[in-house]
Amino acid sequence: MPAWNAKGSSIVCARHRAFLSRRGLLTAVAAGTLAAASARIRCAEAAPDGAGSRAITPEEALARLQDGNGRYAANAPANRDFSAGRAARAGAQYPIACIVGCADARVAPDFIFDQGPGDLFVVRVAGNFMNTDGLASLEYGVSVLGAPLILVLGHSDCGAVKATIDVMKTNAVLPGHLPALIDAIRPAVDLAEKARAPDPLAEAIAQNVRHSVRRLEQAGPILAEAVAAGRVKVVGGYYEIATGKVAFL
Repeated sequence: MPAWNAKGSSIVCARHRAFLSRRGLLTAVAAGTLAAASARIRCAEAAPDGAGSRAITPEEALARLQDGNGRYAANAPANRDFSAGRAARAGAQYPIACIVGCADARVAPDFIFDQGPGDLFVVRVAGNFMNTDGLASLEYGVSVLGAPLILVLGHSDCGAVKATIDVMKTNAVLPGHLPALIDAIRPAVDLAEKARAPDPLAEAIAQNVRHSVRRLEQAGPILAEAVAAGRVKVVGGYYEIATGKVAFL
């Protein structure tokens, strides 16, 4: 029997950690006890001083990103001392948002939104689309780390989207695993073509963001339930590299 304190909280974290084996976690999920499994992982990641998660609403998290991007675009960052809080971060992480970003070297969410280490849980892939691995990472960020916001961030002159447009026009066959990337972005290019926008590339980039936002909002069971309950909000953004500004879609 586990030991319990007066408030009914388990004081035997070590036993909880034992359940974090692959077999234990899969068994918990299969039994429909994902919430319990998440609680165990939280226990394993708890800060030494017992500090709790920085609970903020999705709207507050979005406001922080907007304010931070304003500072970045104005070249007036607030985050300069990256050593501050380093010891505390060794014990736990409490990100205010998950970012689905492009792997483009010019797109660095921590700088773009002027957030410090530990503030953003970032998933990056060329073309900022969603695959199974990325989805699992976001589920972890939401259900275990408690992030209240997911932002899908596209950007100007996206090479992955541009390549998809070119391949669809020429029927070119790309080497390696690149065809999988093209297939993931193709639906957004189709939508952009139907829209007949004056700037086909910019429209395809925006449609790619919206497509991923819709997928994440409906990704059951974890994200869809969190969105439906109002605990998590999924939004899209378009980063203009030349200005440093993010337009929220």
